[in-house]
Amino acid sequence: MAKLAIYKYVSFLMLIATIVVAVFTFVGLFGGNYPPAGNTAKAMLVYALPILIAVDLLLLLYWLIRRRWHWAVIPLVTLLCCIPYTGTIYQFRSLDEQADKKTGLKVATYNVARFNRETSGFIAQDVLAQMKKQKVDVLCLQEYADESGDKLNSESYKDYFPYMAQGRSDMVIYSRFPIGRHKTINFEETNNSAMWADIDVNGQQFRFVNVHLETTGFNRTVYKAAKMEMQGNRVETNRLLQTIYGNYTMGMMVRAGQAITVRNELLKEADGDHALVICGDFNDVPYSFVYNTMLGDLIDGFKECGSGWMYTYRGKKPVRIDYIFHDEKVKGLTYYRQDISYSDHYPVYMKLEY
Repeated sequence: MAKLAIYKYVSFLMLIATIVVAVFTFVGLFGGNYPPAGNTAKAMLVYALPILIAVDLLLLLYWLIRRRWHWAVIPLVTLLCCIPYTGTIYQFRSLDEQADKKTGLKVATYNVARFNRETSGFIAQDVLAQMKKQKVDVLCLQEYADESGDKLNSESYKDYFPYMAQGRSDMVIYSRFPIGRHKTINFEETNNSAMWADIDVNGQQFRFVNVHLETTGFNRTVYKAAKMEMQGNRVETNRLLQTIYGNYTMGMMVRAGQAITVRNELLKEADGDHALVICGDFNDVPYSFVYNTMLGDLIDGFKECGSGWMYTYRGKKPVRIDYIFHDEKVKGLTYYRQDISYSDHYPVYMKLEY
């Protein structure tokens, strides 16, 4: 009798857990539809989606093993609703190497982290060598450095990329095709920015948008705390967690405002003759408000023609925060990242058929 009571009690707790996790998952799936300001909890659940999906899968297995088919329906339906989201970080198709050999426009976006502040230019030249090897036609760089103002890097890149548009000092678009109009999109009270440039590719007009949105501030906060500990200053755990949470939520709200600024700029400068390509370091995950705002009615290149797992940050958090989107005037052929270690990001490549 006691065993039966415990058995029923555990089943009840598991059912409650199944319902709660399902609700959290659905809130996370739609959390990116709301601005983070005033909707912090919903926005944070978007970041937790991979964990929530993993828990849903475990709960599904639990109910299947228990042969409680009616309760297994809850995590099953939840997981089915997550399929569009999982497509933003994983694709079951394999890389089509033949497609990469087709005639098209090769685009790359790369946060180079100021080439690790290496002043000889060796890292910048290694990056350029990789771009040549990948046969890149248009290169969007964030956190770019020209080495102490002597234009060491920009001058050396001109042999392969004869055309260049500079935004703020750390934003640049290199191209093998002529660049026409270009403009910087400044964000208030931040070092981050965006820019766009019109490029004539054998008679077809493109507008490339290079974006670098506000960082999360997570690593910076942890680094400062570690430095204080090394100096003998004790850092309270609760205070550290509050600071990290505060920086994270503030970063979400700032990025949301920046994404809206970029979108408004593109609407104001809209030109139906140009194929639109948006790329860069968004510092935010798929299905977030920033992701949804930047995507709009565009096509996520990875969902279109990517393969396997897609994450672009090299740190302890393997997340996808660098993107290439495009409109329907062009078609994606290939989409992939390259595992090189010159920065805390991976470069992302996409070949477009036009």
